[in-house]
Amino acid sequence: MNALHTNVPVAVIGAGAMGAGIAQVAASAGHRVFLYDNRPGAAAQAIEGIGRQLARRVDSGKLAASARDACLNALVPVDTLEQLANAGLVIEAIVEHLEVKQNLLRQLEASCREDCILASNTSSISITRLGAGMTRPERLVGMHFFNPAPVMALVEVIKGLASDPAVVDCVLATAAAWGKKPVLARSTPGFIVNRVARPFYAESLRLLQEGVADCASLDALLREAGGFAMGAFELTDLIGHDVNYAVTCSVFDAYYQDMRFQPSQIQKELVDAGHFGRKSGRGFYDYREGAERPQALTLQSSADVPEVVVEGEIGVLQGLLERLSAAGVKVSRRAGRGLLRVGEATLALSDGRLAAQRSVDEGLTNLVLLDLALDYPGCTRLGIAWAVGTEAAAVDQVVALLAHAGIAVTPLRDSPALCVLRTVAMLANEAADALLQGVASAADIDLAMRAGVNYPRGPLAWADQLGHGLLVEVLDNLQTAYGEERYRPSLQLRRQLAEGARFHE
Repeated sequence: MNALHTNVPVAVIGAGAMGAGIAQVAASAGHRVFLYDNRPGAAAQAIEGIGRQLARRVDSGKLAASARDACLNALVPVDTLEQLANAGLVIEAIVEHLEVKQNLLRQLEASCREDCILASNTSSISITRLGAGMTRPERLVGMHFFNPAPVMALVEVIKGLASDPAVVDCVLATAAAWGKKPVLARSTPGFIVNRVARPFYAESLRLLQEGVADCASLDALLREAGGFAMGAFELTDLIGHDVNYAVTCSVFDAYYQDMRFQPSQIQKELVDAGHFGRKSGRGFYDYREGAERPQALTLQSSADVPEVVVEGEIGVLQGLLERLSAAGVKVSRRAGRGLLRVGEATLALSDGRLAAQRSVDEGLTNLVLLDLALDYPGCTRLGIAWAVGTEAAAVDQVVALLAHAGIAVTPLRDSPALCVLRTVAMLANEAADALLQGVASAADIDLAMRAGVNYPRGPLAWADQLGHGLLVEVLDNLQTAYGEERYRPSLQLRRQLAEGARFHE
């Protein structure tokens, strides 16, 4: 089905930051847009705010004055729902409360024309449940924008059980016509992004709780090794712990307390204290005036850079080896089981086992485990861990080796799968489970995570690049170490491995 023609009026209900942003998007695309809010004067104030924002873009040369004027002229504040009668699409962006939204949708059915499409910007409420009390639930879809709506590219289009496929197709096409990147998802808890993203926060929170490293160090590893725009603690401080914790609890409850989505006591304590992050001045970090930002722990070493001996195939570490060679480190090769020998140290990519456990299992001495990086040739930091009893000289040699190639080294307490590897494995696992359950296609899952939360690579594409065998091994070892279902590998991941199939061919 084609997108709505620009001569079809659009209405937005709710003149807060999200509603105003959605109205701006639709007006900029050429629609006449009615903006309604039940607070007197709020719609007009929101349009004034849009005008100030657009004026700054004009002043900076990023927007033509004619485009600003066209957008503002298309925005119309209204005082009653009855004034939305001619709209072809009505998007509600009101409080995230089931009964309030259901009451509004029933009012809209009574005041809007029968062929009007109704869309909810909900981030977590079931579209199927919202439509259950409607006369025409087939006209309802989810249209989940991300904040700020004029900037963020992603729109999750959510199909409820009763949603008419033609209506869903029209909304997908309309979002694309508005310059967005729409993805289609089935109405399940968290949809795509708020479900698949849970491990990004959960694993860092667990590592912090277990004393593996401090907030600044874990965040630095996710940024400088994992390629993420922000670490988990920085991001939750930005989102607001009240919001992030509430979403986690909602998904956890909706999935019948599946331990994969278990909320964190550490985050709950912040919420209880009113330390919501940036907006309250304190969260994991202190944002008050004069507060110093803690820095990641970085190891130093003056040891000589020894020769590196490569034993067997080293998989994703090949990029690191090439970087070391380019930095002037002598590299020699011999048969073996995928290890690097660095002076007294044995260096290996983590496989999900503790360094102490792997040392015993494989009879290795002075084993130092290396964390994952998105891009070993370009990363600026890596995490390492080692077992108690490992010689300090061996650790120093590893630190010196990596520093010689311009890589800062952050120590981690011996922990299964370290930091970046654990996070990526769990993101890929959750994405695979969403695919298994028919929530969305592999392409849409990866697009959602890139466009919605700025991941450097889609989780399923990352799984293809790392190899499904490695991820299943890591997850199996995590599950064994913790004895918890939280780390169970998805059947879909095992299926891809057994079939030798990639998520993206």
